Amino acid sequence: MISVSICSPDSSLAAPWQDLAQRASSNVFMNPVAVKAACDSRFAKVQMLLAWEQGAEPARLVGVWALQLRRIAPFWPTLLEALPYNYAFLSSPVVDPVFVTEVIPAFLAALARSPLPKVLSLRDFDAESPSYDALRSALASRGSVPMQLTESARPIATRGAGIKKSGSTRKKLRQDWNRLSATGVVDVVNARAPADVRLAFETFLALEAGSWKGVSGTALLSDQADASFVRRLVGELSEQGNASVALLRIDGRAIAAQVLMYCGSTAYTWKTAYDAGFAKYSPGALLIDKVTEELFATPGIETIDSCSVEGSFMAQLWTGRRMMVDLLVQVAPGGALAFIAEAARQRGYNWLRSLRNRLRAWRWRRRPNKMAATTLPTPELTK
Repeated sequence: MISVSICSPDSSLAAPWQDLAQRASSNVFMNPVAVKAACDSRFAKVQMLLAWEQGAEPARLVGVWALQLRRIAPFWPTLLEALPYNYAFLSSPVVDPVFVTEVIPAFLAALARSPLPKVLSLRDFDAESPSYDALRSALASRGSVPMQLTESARPIATRGAGIKKSGSTRKKLRQDWNRLSATGVVDVVNARAPADVRLAFETFLALEAGSWKGVSGTALLSDQADASFVRRLVGELSEQGNASVALLRIDGRAIAAQVLMYCGSTAYTWKTAYDAGFAKYSPGALLIDKVTEELFATPGIETIDSCSVEGSFMAQLWTGRRMMVDLLVQVAPGGALAFIAEAARQRGYNWLRSLRNRLRAWRWRRRPNKMAATTLPTPELTK
């Protein structure tokens, strides 16, 4: 029998979560320490749905779904967002596959009974996960039809497939590595000790702040609340061994940084930054390429999730794709106004973002250095 509790994140969930993460679908952004960091820093207001197998002694955690209570503006209807905080890139619940057809209906029933909002926004939901089919089926049984807003193909790599072994991209990576190596001693480090991770994360933050993101005001250091939260997020995940920062260095100086997160058998390439002074060597792409090799040489890692859109530079390195969808769901009667308002808002936002990206991509293609653009990310498609 499955029971569902709704509560704030708590440190006592660490051990049950680690047990669940080894056998369940992966989503590092649902890790209770990450969610607690968001709540404690007042970065987000989150409630956790916890599914327990009551037949086990003691009761065993078989499902976790962290949902953010979000209001766009004053007087705007409050809704639930399954990306539990900003800078999360996956909204799928973490569910033991043995219990998925029981847990998902139990989650929806618990939400319907609770005083929480009845409209659920599912952005960046894994459409290939067992939870997706279970969600569709559970909603149909409740007479609810989800509204699909977008569909996309996220770049991923797996141990057995999904990495380009040859072709022009691979050739250019070799050339860039050789050219960079001619300027000094090049190495890649990816220390996992918590103190080393925190120090390397500061290097990442500085690189990002020195990039176009710093100029445009979108770097993490551009906002004090954002910077405080992500420092705690990465630091506390690293205490569990679930975060690291890989650095590409030349003569000991970091010129690119890749923040990595881990959950079960999946690694997540969360954030990337590089020194624009070395852009002609494609340092971000070089680092991802080397990190990919390292991760798949590590026992237990089977998949790398790019946390990125299908037009990103990682799509040029990896051939693997995972279908992602954005859904809007009404889990119970009483949320019609919020549903209509959020549907209109998201459709308008998606249209404007698509228009912006097309204009920026057009401007980027008109730049003279076409060769560099084949592996470097365009600004609007970085994370």
